[in-house]
Amino acid sequence: MKDKIPPIPAERGATLRRQIMELLTRQPMTAKEISMAIGIGEKQVYPHLEHLQQSLRRQNRSLQITPPFCKKCGFTFAKRTRLKKPGKCPVCRSQTIEEPVFALPEVDS
Repeated sequence: MKDKIPPIPAERGATLRRQIMELLTRQPMTAKEISMAIGIGEKQVYPHLEHLQQSLRRQNRSLQITPPFCKKCGFTFAKRTRLKKPGKCPVCRSQTIEEPVFALPEVDS
């Protein structure tokens, strides 16, 4: 009988959420910019941001979100709790919405 050698897992760098945290600590970014920087789809970024938001809350930190706004009439989605960009403006029905921008301020030591 042959001795089975256990497979050695491939060496991984930082997790996706850790990479997102590092990116947002350096500079504010949209979900599209985050997805291009770490190589995943834009739709996959939002669940990671939601989880990151919960994790940060436990550490008494917060994810800063610059809310999306309508480029046509200027309406700001200030009360919106979802992280995704809205489909259209409730005031003028325009679909030209600026994406939300996410940032993670440095922790004072």
